[in-house]
Order: sequence, then structure tokens, then C-alpha cells
Amino acid sequence: MSETTLTAASSGGTPKVSKISEAVIRIAGNSQDGIQAIGCFLARLAGRSEQEVMTFMTIPSTISGGPSIFQVRIGSGEVLSSGDEADVLLAFYQHSYEDHISSVKKGGIVLYDSDHVEVKPEWEKDYHHVGVPISGLTVEAIGGTAKDKGKNIFALGLVAKIFDLNLPKLEKLIGERFGGKDQSILNNALAAFHAGYSHSLGNVFEVFQFVEGQKRGTQQVVMNGNEALGYGLIAAGVRFGAGYPITPWSDIMELLRRELPKYGGEFIQCEDEIASISMAIGASYAGRVAVTGSSGPGISLKTEALGWAVMAEMPLIIVDVQRGGPSTGMPTNVEQSDLNIACFGGHGDSPRVVIAPANVEDCFYTAIEAVNIARKYSVPVIILSDQAIATRIEAFEEPNLEKVCQDISPDLSPVADHKPYDLSAPDGITHHVAPGTRIQSGIYPITTGLEHDELGHPTGSPKLHMQMSAKRRKKLQALGASLPTPAIYGPPEGNVLLVGWGSTQGPIKEAVDRARAAGDSVSAIHIKHINPLPPGLENIFAGFNHIFVVEMNDEGLYGYGQLGGLLRARYCDPKIRGLTKTDGLTFKVREILDRAKASVSSGMRKL
Repeated sequence: MSETTLTAASSGGTPKVSKISEAVIRIAGNSQDGIQAIGCFLARLAGRSEQEVMTFMTIPSTISGGPSIFQVRIGSGEVLSSGDEADVLLAFYQHSYEDHISSVKKGGIVLYDSDHVEVKPEWEKDYHHVGVPISGLTVEAIGGTAKDKGKNIFALGLVAKIFDLNLPKLEKLIGERFGGKDQSILNNALAAFHAGYSHSLGNVFEVFQFVEGQKRGTQQVVMNGNEALGYGLIAAGVRFGAGYPITPWSDIMELLRRELPKYGGEFIQCEDEIASISMAIGASYAGRVAVTGSSGPGISLKTEALGWAVMAEMPLIIVDVQRGGPSTGMPTNVEQSDLNIACFGGHGDSPRVVIAPANVEDCFYTAIEAVNIARKYSVPVIILSDQAIATRIEAFEEPNLEKVCQDISPDLSPVADHKPYDLSAPDGITHHVAPGTRIQSGIYPITTGLEHDELGHPTGSPKLHMQMSAKRRKKLQALGASLPTPAIYGPPEGNVLLVGWGSTQGPIKEAVDRARAAGDSVSAIHIKHINPLPPGLENIFAGFNHIFVVEMNDEGLYGYGQLGGLLRARYCDPKIRGLTKTDGLTFKVREILDRAKASVSSGMRKL
């Protein structure tokens, strides 16, 4: 915890009050204990208190559940990662205690359920242990099987007491969470919460209060990445989607299924991935960009139809929320190993656009950008998210919906003539007219997955195949030339440049801040547009001695990951090296710094 001021304990034994600017709270238990609910309450409270917040969670992939954690970092200033070390560990079981105490800062707080946890004497001197019989006291507070249903809310009350959190706001959040259920459930939840808050923590050392957030007066929304993507698609004008459930994409699917009918749209759960992308292509052909999505295994199944969309030049949005692979892999763990299939998956030359949002807020705006690119260039766009962004919660400034929301309804005005694959079009960019549009010449085109002429009629002409292949390529080249060059975080020249994409942005920026504070020469860039790449990267790379691509995938046969390989192929620069990992966890700041230092020439004194 970053402390600012301290108020001494009163003579009556009242604990001292420490003003803090941030805190990292790790909650460890089993997935059935509702620990995610505790974390979500804390995160949403932070957002409503004009504070920054970022979360991280792990959940078991088995139906029966198992050990799970939820980590929340709350800050009055900028929060870039979920934190390397916890200030407070809330442990429900012995395994929660033993497996996660190493993640707590020395001198930190270990709040544990003394009904299930036995403290290790060798750890007592390094951490401040606070034992509370959480399970038993919950039963006393609300009775029955409360130990299985209410101890998470009781524990939330304990945390609220330690951090002097806003009770009315927490009560309102609890009411919103349980308000749609039977009144007795809400009453029990509030009873458990107040019992936890009222419980005496004994000779507690101090109570913490967050200083006022820097975002005073701003309206914030609090959501996870999947929610932001879903609402971004709706704001972009998407009114049709089709998909098949798979972790961690399913939340987007469920949100669109629930929300699209409110705006005159519809989401269809299909029998499989092939049917879902085919149905979305059909909806896009009808005149309005549609969406489908999945995770790695489902994207594999979609690739043949994706090639059809490339050949037919159909605007389409495909969301890939990456998880560990290959095959079924690690369904509930993070990985960034779908970059290659996103860029190149499928047979033949099938260029498509790939964009990777960097954080939860960026998910919302990336969805809008993807729809607009798909419409302008008549091309499939893959939004490459990942499990870390999908499930983590952040607070960000409420979007100006009047400004960003758009209507992409098709224009059915008559046209004199129409060639959907006109080879004379500048940069190869052409558009389809929606079915039902009157073409006054009476010559109507067709659409096919076969190679075709300018009207879509199938052809085996070598000349036309070359011309159409070039047309499909030139569109992406035109897009690439129009993209902004990534901003450099830090000085434009130096010793080490960290390159990231997707959810690595926050830890990388925090690593730069920490390294530069220690006197090291480190900068960073974040690449959002992966295919095509933005211009000017070679000029940035030229200003640094070492370039490390930080990504969560395997180093491959030659020592660099998937984006690293793409950049080396594009720029032929041997300075580009990989800094990769495949443990299914997000990068910690110290991991990035330690591994970068280890990779730099041993003869250099500093980074």
C-alpha cells in the first residue's frame, strides 16, 4: 500500500488511520465460494468512487470447480496493472493460505478464516495475521447453510471495515446484485455484510482510507473487456450476430443475445461454429455488418468460411477471445497464441484485418473502429482479445454515446450500374450494394467463393486471378498506409525498447516507469494494428540497441514469439527478440524487467 499520511492511534485504543493512494487485495478460495463476487463489488465500488481499478482472476476449467483467486488493485492515481504483490490476502482455506502467502508483501495483512486455516508459525513474523471464524460467524448471522452461501459477503464486510469503505454505496451494490431475487436472499446478504462489518477485529493495528481519486467530477463506467466489446459492437450499429458457446467468448454472446433485441437486433446461437460464421456472412451480405466470435478452437473451424468472406469481399467482424492452447488447452487461462491463425489461418492468399485492443476501455472503441474498417474496405476484421482483458474489470470515463453511436443501415437508393469487384477502383476498394437495391442497367452481379470477374461471375482466367488477388491485397496496403504510427512511451531513442500487444500494455508501461525511475534507458510501444502493421515502425526500431517483444506465447523454434516472428519477417532486424511465457498468467512487472535485464549483454552496466 502506498501511504501518504498517518493518524496516530488515540489513547482509547482506537486504531490509527493510514491514508493510502492504492492497495492490492488478493482473495483466495474455491470457485464455489463467490470470491469473484467479492472482487466485483470492490471493483465496482472503486469505479463509483472516482478511483482507478484493475482486476485479475483465475478460475478452474473443471465443472466441479476448485481453487480460484480474484485480485483487485484500487488506486487514487493511474493503475496500469493488477499488481505484482498483494497488500492484503483474504484466505478461506489452508491451500488458499499456503499457496498464496508468497504473493503478499512482507509486512502485509493476511486475513483468514480461522475455521479452516491454521497459521504457520514460520510466517507469523513476516506478515500481520488476522484470524476470524468467517464460516461460523456467517452461520450465526444468517443461519441455515449460510457457510456455503453467505461467507463471501461476510468477508466483504471485514474488508470494508479494514479499508473504511463507503457503506451506503456497498449496500446499494449488494441491492443491485440481489435485488432481482427473493427478498429473503437480499436480506440475508445484507445481514451477512453488516455482521462482517460490525465484527471486532481485536487488537487491529490500523484502518486504511483511500485518498480522493484524481478523477474527481468524472462519470465512470465499470465493466470487463467482454462487456465493453459487446456494447461497443452495439454502439457501432451491429444488429445481428451468430455464435456458439465457448470460454471465454460466451459472455459476449450472452450479452448480445440479451441486448440486441432492445435495439431491433437479434443474436442466434447456432449448432456449431461453421454455421455461425456462415450465418453472420449472410447477414453482412444483406447490407449490415454482422458479428460472430469464438476462442481458438472455434476460430480454427471458422477459417474456411473466413476465406469465403475474403474472396467475396464481405465486411464481417470476428471476435477471438484467446485462451491457452492448442486443442482444448487451458480454457480459463490467458495466452496470446492465436496471432498466427488470426493473420494467416485458412488456405490460399486470404488477407484480412487483425486488431488487438489493449485494455477494457479500448475494447469498446476498437469494436467501433473494426466495424468502420470492415465497411470501408469490404473485408473481414478479426478483433483479437484475450482472457485477461475479457475477465478483468476496469473503470473508465463514460463514452459520449451521442457522439459514438452510429446507424449503419443499408442505403437502398437505386444505382445506375454496379460492379462489386471493379478493377478500376482506386486502391482496390469497392463495395456491395444490399440485395433489393435497384440497378437501373438491369445487370445484377452475383456473389461466390470462386474466383470471379468484376460482376462476380466465376472464372478460371489466370489474368483475372492475378488482378483480383492484387485487388484484395491492395485494400489492406491502403489501410496500412493510413494507420497512425504507435506512440513511443518514453524517449524516442535509448537502449531497450519493449514492444507489446493486447493485454500486456499496462504491465509494460509500468515496467518502463519503474526502470526509468531506477535510471535505466527503457521505452515502449504498443502495437494495436497487427495486420496490416502501421507505418514507421522501422524508424522507431532504429533508435534502440535492444528490442524485446513481450507476449504470452511460446518462443518457438528460434527464440521469439508470434508477433516477434511477424516483425522479424517484416523488418529483417536481428535486434528483435522475444520475451515470452506460457504459464497461463498475465505478466508481472518484475518479470518483464528481470527477463529484459537477463537478455541484455552482460557487459552493459544498465538497461
